[in-house]
Amino acid sequence: MRNLFARLHGNRRLYGTLQVVALAIVLGFLGYAFRGSWADAEPRLRSASLVDLGIATAILAAYYLLFVAGWMRILAVYEIRVPYGIALRAEMLSMLAKYVPGGVWTPAARVVAMRRAGVTDTPKVLASVLLEAGLSAVSGVLVFVASLSAVNDVNTSLLPLLGFAALCAILLHPRVFRRLARRVFRPFGASEVPALPYRTMVYLLVYYSFTWLVGGAALYFLIRSVGEDPGVAVIPFLGGVSAVGAIVAVLSIIAPSGLGVREASMYGLMLAVASPGAALGATVLNRVTITFVEAGLLLVGMLAWRLRMGDVQAPDRLTEGEAPART
Repeated sequence: MRNLFARLHGNRRLYGTLQVVALAIVLGFLGYAFRGSWADAEPRLRSASLVDLGIATAILAAYYLLFVAGWMRILAVYEIRVPYGIALRAEMLSMLAKYVPGGVWTPAARVVAMRRAGVTDTPKVLASVLLEAGLSAVSGVLVFVASLSAVNDVNTSLLPLLGFAALCAILLHPRVFRRLARRVFRPFGASEVPALPYRTMVYLLVYYSFTWLVGGAALYFLIRSVGEDPGVAVIPFLGGVSAVGAIVAVLSIIAPSGLGVREASMYGLMLAVASPGAALGATVLNRVTITFVEAGLLLVGMLAWRLRMGDVQAPDRLTEGEAPART
């Protein structure tokens, strides 16, 4: 079995093909399972409120912008300081790279984008990505668990989530992370990758918890856009639902960007606060909206990069020719 996995990872084309086939099977099963809810969701999607959808899109964009700021805080600990536009470009490029089968393109896209910006310390960039993912996951589980007291009839088991959060917390512990990073990043030439200070980790856990609340507000307006209003009191729960969906997407090895698997987990949880048709409609809109926002913010980051490169190269161009005339 181990040799089989080694061969699959060694042959990226074969691994990607198997992912696509598995994804088609998963989507087929999900389509069959959701056929009843789709009859109610389709007319809701056709008549979705553009106002609520626009508000959800704006809030989701704010969520991503806040998320980038958190990653920059981690980079600063490693003495890597880049303009916000460059960090935004790298983050969104890695987000969209999740849709490419193969499993390695998300961190690879972040590394390549940072290298183009002049940051060549690959081990520290990869360590920042792992820390960002781990801290965000732990904070998302905390938000989800804390919100359950305000919502009834949530059909889920907490043991896997709590176990996953506990594992992440152990791996993020400075002593454990330092040893783990030393082994993982040794092929990249790193002898030591420092861990985050405790104070910074606590700050980021609180900060990422807040970002999940922002994500919950976006999901709340998506539900409103398809004709239901569960009330603002469920926003923390919806933030936890978004977090659980993101965790499932990361852990899913058969579905690029968790396509289908993420939607199934979010749909099942949202049934506690919305009807099947509204939950499915909001789930579909969530996938469309996050992809649209990620692509839009990537374009913004690329524009910021081009403008910055133009500002840097402008003085060099002046020195090649005659000095500008004075007026």
